Amino acid sequence: MRQRDTIPFWEKRNLTLEEAAAYSGIGINKLRMLSDKEDCSFVLWVGRKRLIKRKKFDEYLDGAYSI
Repeated sequence: MRQRDTIPFWEKRNLTLEEAAAYSGIGINKLRMLSDKEDCSFVLWVGRKRLIKRKKFDEYLDGAYSI
């Protein structure tokens, strides 16, 4: 069985909550709260799975004063 190559999360288009927390330094619960909002532009739902769109998330953080 071939070991799956791991892509660094800063090169991924979409991140899991755990990856987004490690990437940003923001806690998983806070990310969950932010991405639960209906107007959240950086969340992607795949069925019940929540992914964070990395580029949109970066744009959101660049424009945020506090969260």
